[in-house]
Amino acid sequence: MSISTRIATELRGDRVIWALVVLFSIISMVAVYSSVSDLAYEDRGGSTGYYLVKHGIILGVGLVIIYVGHLLAYTKYSRWAPGLLVAAVVLLLMTMFFGLEINNAKRWLKIPFVGLTFQSSDFAKLALIIFVARSIGSKQEVIKDFKEAFVPIILPVVGICALIAVNDLSSAIMLFFICLLMMVVGRVALQYVLMLVLTGLCVFSLMVMIGSKYPSLIPRAATWESRIESFFDGREPDPRAMEQVDYATVAMSNGGVFGQGPGNSLQRNYVFSAHADFIYSIIVEEYGALGGLVVIGLYVLLFFRVVKLVTKSSKAFGAMVAFGIGTSLLLQAFFNIAVNLDLLPITGLPLPLISMGGTSTLFTCISLGIILSVSKYIEASTADAT
Repeated sequence: MSISTRIATELRGDRVIWALVVLFSIISMVAVYSSVSDLAYEDRGGSTGYYLVKHGIILGVGLVIIYVGHLLAYTKYSRWAPGLLVAAVVLLLMTMFFGLEINNAKRWLKIPFVGLTFQSSDFAKLALIIFVARSIGSKQEVIKDFKEAFVPIILPVVGICALIAVNDLSSAIMLFFICLLMMVVGRVALQYVLMLVLTGLCVFSLMVMIGSKYPSLIPRAATWESRIESFFDGREPDPRAMEQVDYATVAMSNGGVFGQGPGNSLQRNYVFSAHADFIYSIIVEEYGALGGLVVIGLYVLLFFRVVKLVTKSSKAFGAMVAFGIGTSLLLQAFFNIAVNLDLLPITGLPLPLISMGGTSTLFTCISLGIILSVSKYIEASTADAT
């Protein structure tokens, strides 16, 4: 048996998605190596090799997770959904009270005895998408009913998003919007979806009011207010944040059409978090607008492949979970790129499967494993039908 045949046998599911995973991994390694020099100078005496090896190990573990995830029957995730949702609530509450506080926000939990940290909102986001997909799939016969279908979906959505919003508003807004889209695609009555939007706005307004009166309860409320005001006023409330956006804009301007070439970025030494939140600006500086468009095109292609799965899936849960996860990856990528282009306030969302990071990369890989599990089932069903 040839190597290509063996690989094709082992890696089932959508071949284009598998190819995109490999392409994103290669882009990530090259981009991180180019953008990590400032971090290496501060922490490792200029040794970029440490971070390249570290990121390579994380990506390697992530690829193993994708492979294992695609082997599992995706229906198992449906059975695990209630337990995952409960675990998400517990982790978010633990983060709120015992999390590590960085920049006046508690987003990270430290794993005892290991010393590693992870962002609980990444787990909660995936858990909620799986739960909403399960609820929509199991309630198709009564999907238009308010009490039987809408209420069991809306309560977890509002609850989880509110818990995330306390310390990570951008992730909460994105997750809330994803759930709205899933409900629209899942044929939930439109008037109920609009009701969910109003409920979300009311909950957010209530949190801002509580945070204004009792800052110790919701310390990020003042930040939310300033960012909302600055967005409509066209200014950035944090001078340092404005400076970082300016550096990112300069980086992309330097890139021109074809870029400065691999490893020739100048702004990587000035852009804060060039290896994470602003890695797209470094990619554009080194590979030009053409390279930036290629990255955008890869994310769009990934989403189109997921939509193709949705149209082919005979099971509502498989279609909804693939759509929810695919939409999540696309929106996160576009939010990150929009921040780099100074179209949105700084959100802190990394570029999926490209930015350097532990938690975000691994949960992205879990998500891709689920998508490939769905595609493997569709592939098998199509083969049986023929």
